[in-house]
Amino acid sequence: MLQATPDYSSIIPAPSHALASTSNILNEIINPHVNLALWQRPNQREISREVATLQGSQLLDVRRPTSLASIDTDVCELLQLQGIAPANFENLRADIAQLTQLMHGSTQKRNFIFRLLTTDRDDCRRFHLDRTRLRMMCTYRGPGSEWLTDSQVDRGALARGEPNEAVIRFGEPSHFGTFWVGILKGDPGNVGTGLVHRSPPITGSGQVRVLFCLDC
Repeated sequence: MLQATPDYSSIIPAPSHALASTSNILNEIINPHVNLALWQRPNQREISREVATLQGSQLLDVRRPTSLASIDTDVCELLQLQGIAPANFENLRADIAQLTQLMHGSTQKRNFIFRLLTTDRDDCRRFHLDRTRLRMMCTYRGPGSEWLTDSQVDRGALARGEPNEAVIRFGEPSHFGTFWVGILKGDPGNVGTGLVHRSPPITGSGQVRVLFCLDC
């Protein structure tokens, strides 16, 4: 017998989103009703030149533990293990260290899990909720993740595993710009309040994505 889908809107206020062109917007993620804090920053020319040298399958999607104190060492080790010279990515590494500092300031967490990967394929094509409490994301090259406002999401359809066409009530998804930094709330308990998003479709387009994620 199928169970009725809970009416989340009658239990929890609708999530909202905080967007701005300054980094202090990221602190808004501590607001209980905000499930996305997005820093809409401009492209970083020096980093763009560095990541333009990476190929689609060069950095595998590996999750590794890190901390504010060890992030640069951990990134260097990841690059070296995959045959990439860390010295060629000084600006990228410095930016990742800065983003980790911002994440730490917003969450006061000591330990994180990070990912630094390249891909030329579609990853998570279905709209979904992350099974982490918080995730910071920055796409350094290629298109950023697509996401839905709360009013666009049929969370009942999402919980039932229905296709994307049923999950989107109306309109088109928004997307992260290249170099934009977002902290999004996940949904470990599947209670319906995390940010609904997916990876952009790029298979066969010739595009390469360079993505950094930091989870806590």
